[in-house]
Amino acid sequence: MPKSYLSEEFVATIDKFNLRAKLIVEGFIVGLHKSPYHGFSVEFSDHRQYIPGDAIRNIDWKVYAKTNRYYIKRYEEETNLKSYILVDHSASMGYASNKTSKLEYAKTFASALAYLMLSQQDAVGLLSYTNKITNYLPPRSMKSYLNVIFKELHNLQPTETTQTAEVLHSLADRIKKRGLIILISDMLDDPDKILQGLQHFRHQKHEVILFHIQDKQEMNFDFKNETEFVDSETGEKITVNPWQIKKDYLATLEKNTTYLKTKCHTSFIEYNPITTATPFEDNLLQYLIKRMKLG
Repeated sequence: MPKSYLSEEFVATIDKFNLRAKLIVEGFIVGLHKSPYHGFSVEFSDHRQYIPGDAIRNIDWKVYAKTNRYYIKRYEEETNLKSYILVDHSASMGYASNKTSKLEYAKTFASALAYLMLSQQDAVGLLSYTNKITNYLPPRSMKSYLNVIFKELHNLQPTETTQTAEVLHSLADRIKKRGLIILISDMLDDPDKILQGLQHFRHQKHEVILFHIQDKQEMNFDFKNETEFVDSETGEKITVNPWQIKKDYLATLEKNTTYLKTKCHTSFIEYNPITTATPFEDNLLQYLIKRMKLG
């Protein structure tokens, strides 16, 4: 099953990339390569008395100022980052103007991200949802876990309505340790509510990455003849001549996209628009290269 998603050539290409969280516990937008605790993320646990040979940098000087005694900060060490990939498989994700639906594209994209993080020995989990959580695989760092994730992704079908915000709040309440949250969705839901859900993660110091996936026809609206449009989630239908509404449609789409991008930026959420018209390998590589330069 893995081969149905990732070619050997593509795997060889992305093996050289890392997808590490930029937000490490003791700092804001700090790359792991800049952390004094190379190779793992840390959270403060408690103190113990200084023993000759301990690293001086770990002495808590504030405690020394109060007690006139040397104490070492102890940290809870985690050998890997905990990452969560969230995949929207509501009915709207089933739309395709070519061979690949938004959902199939998202499944392949999620597979590549899971492979990348597991190959660098980080823990990765998967959550799929519609108007509720449909599957939840907690983060694991075993390479064999990849097949479990692929199986769940393979079985996803577009169905039901979307309730992204409720799902985000539910997961944010469940996760106790800070990590990396990756949402892959067409964002056809109330943008303000979704942003509130994503901000919930940011308030808890998680790093958040949003991949906003769209079909080219949704973006260009190049329908030529009188067309019946059907809301895939509500079943509502409308028949129109596309040229009559194209201008207003594109203006509304641009307004919504700009709003999302701006709000994500001000909330320190990484916003990445992607389209199914671009090979997923190109979209992912472009993103990884950009992230590497910014890191």
